[in-house]
Amino acid sequence: MKIAQLAPLAEAVPPKLYGGTERVVSYLTEELIAQGHEVTLFASGDSETAADLVPVVPRALRLGGGIRDPIAPHVYMVEIVSRRAAEFDLIHVHFDHLHLPLFRHRGLPFLTTLHGRLDMPELRPLFEAFKDAPFVSISNAQRAPLPSAHWIGTVYHGLPPGLMSPSYEPGRYLAFLGRISPEKGPERAIRIAAESGWPLKIAAKIDRVDVDYWEAVVRPLLQSHSGLVEYVGEISDREKSAFLGGAAALLFPIDWPEPFGLVMIEAIACGTPVIAFPRGSVPEIIEPGVSGLIVADEKEAVAAVARIGQLDRVAVRMAFERRFTAQRMAKDYVRLYEQIVREAARPPLTLVA
Repeated sequence: MKIAQLAPLAEAVPPKLYGGTERVVSYLTEELIAQGHEVTLFASGDSETAADLVPVVPRALRLGGGIRDPIAPHVYMVEIVSRRAAEFDLIHVHFDHLHLPLFRHRGLPFLTTLHGRLDMPELRPLFEAFKDAPFVSISNAQRAPLPSAHWIGTVYHGLPPGLMSPSYEPGRYLAFLGRISPEKGPERAIRIAAESGWPLKIAAKIDRVDVDYWEAVVRPLLQSHSGLVEYVGEISDREKSAFLGGAAALLFPIDWPEPFGLVMIEAIACGTPVIAFPRGSVPEIIEPGVSGLIVADEKEAVAAVARIGQLDRVAVRMAFERRFTAQRMAKDYVRLYEQIVREAARPPLTLVA
């Protein structure tokens, strides 16, 4: 198939540092090519890919600077893809809704993977207006706020099997990886580590909107537990295997409806079990007693740390290979692509009087 992949422009594909959606777009794009498909990637010019890259902006918006209106380049991308639509069998969009009016009214074969949270009331009338537009969820839990959307499938994220090197040795510390924000729960991770007596390493970025939270809540906790907790900042993909593989467990004490949580499968790809709160996608991703433990609160998390060593790290890695590889993800998407192409080729029904 000839497939267009439309990535968000906030980060390169793959991201240089933090970035979930663009990372998934990269894994999917490269695996589709490996499976024999022709892929054109519309993304920032600093992206790295085996696909035909169409650079919509010279550099990713978050690190590139100089772009004051991030919507403008995305609208431009939608327009240039629309003009080239005849070159593709299928257009796969990885940002939420800017493309919907043009693509639907032109009758283009497309689908949209929704990567973010959907529990915002302003989204309901929008999705009601586009009931025939096909959407893919990244977990079944993600669908809950918009049950009437035209969901055609759920496709869990996947990683290249060789991306993370598993470690089967007992971990020496607890890990927190992601973003410093209230919904991700770094302050809860610090309290869990302090109560359990385990060292904690935090690898996370700090967005501008979360600076006040960092200064008021997280930094004081770091200072009061300076001998136990270490903040290492943002890390790259190359550093993740060592960071996650060296941990006894990944702490995932979220307080929001997480649509997927890529870091969970990055951890289990390293053979590292996850201790997580049961919000959003967590019950779909973590197999209790196999790839991690699901806990109701901080008290249960502390108890889980004490018995996390009972989980077999080989079995944790096998759970990844069974459920969360990029090969599986690409095959799931191809089935949906083929479904949309078949439906687009189907002649309309004619009413006979």
